[in-house]
Amino acid sequence: MLKTRWRQWCALFVCSVTAVAAAAADYPAPQRGEWTVRDFRFHTGQVLPELKLAYTTVGDPKGEPVLVLHGTAGSGDSMLTPAFAGELFGPGQPLDARKYFIVLPDAIGAGRSSKPSDGLRTQFPAYNYDDMVAAQHRLLTEHLGIRHVRVIVGNSMGGMHAWLWAQRHPDFMDAAVPMASLPVAMSGRNWMMRRLLSEAIRSDPEWQGGQYTRQPRSLQLAAVFFNTGTNGGNQGLYKLAPDRAAADALVSQRLKAPFRADANDYLYQWEASRNYDPEPALDRITTRVLAINSADDERNPPELGVLDKAIARIPKAQAYVIPSSPETSGHGTVGQARFYKDRLAELLNSAPRRTAP
Repeated sequence: MLKTRWRQWCALFVCSVTAVAAAAADYPAPQRGEWTVRDFRFHTGQVLPELKLAYTTVGDPKGEPVLVLHGTAGSGDSMLTPAFAGELFGPGQPLDARKYFIVLPDAIGAGRSSKPSDGLRTQFPAYNYDDMVAAQHRLLTEHLGIRHVRVIVGNSMGGMHAWLWAQRHPDFMDAAVPMASLPVAMSGRNWMMRRLLSEAIRSDPEWQGGQYTRQPRSLQLAAVFFNTGTNGGNQGLYKLAPDRAAADALVSQRLKAPFRADANDYLYQWEASRNYDPEPALDRITTRVLAINSADDERNPPELGVLDKAIARIPKAQAYVIPSSPETSGHGTVGQARFYKDRLAELLNSAPRRTAP
């Protein structure tokens, strides 16, 4: 299997992978690749004749595989920030790319993978998280020849994907690190704000049932409203906007900032979480789990006690809640790996290597 995977990657490196321009200086240059799945069947029964799955990788393909999953409306490349990759992928860091082969897929509907704005618009299959995880699994096993990974690390939506991975493919990984997420169905503020985001766009006459010729003006306003209400942290936002003038300036800046999202893509991305619910199958998880959340996470508030109940059902699981401070940023806190890199290193140093299926 290793020989097969190495041959695949030799061909891939020669033929189809290009370097990402914004490579960090302290870890190997990221590489990009694409794979097309023929006749991909979604949970609805709809079949897409060609589903393009894009991905970014960091490190030597001969290294031990690691899977890193991005958040909603992000991409594999969006994880290559100084605060995340810069703290984890460099020499001597927990996910040292000299040792690991790091795979960062673009989920269905995001980044360079197939999405509604490619042409199908609202005729694109209504995918959900089950479809996204199934596609990731096929990308790794069928295209990259990877049958087992050292760890799966996921942020926000990627954290929810990590929960699904851990219960559906429990032998595929030595450890799972779901971050900024809860292993229960959408509810409370998290779903209510997503619903309102969708309603704001769909009720805009300029959306035209998804057949618009220019992006509806509600899109950026709805996105700024949603992100301000569910991200940033109380102390973090107060630090940025300690008075009304500063708060007004911050809102104006966000409303005027370049915004390249597509309304249909945005709707599909946020609505994909509608039937997410790993809670009934938590007992299937046998791998080591380190769930990382933050105390000021607006979408996943720790006072609900949901995470504690879930962790109690998983034999090899532990949770770490990052304390809130003026340096944290609510739901976005886990984007700063400095807050938990030592705990991730401890997990990787202690988690036993399991046999690939």
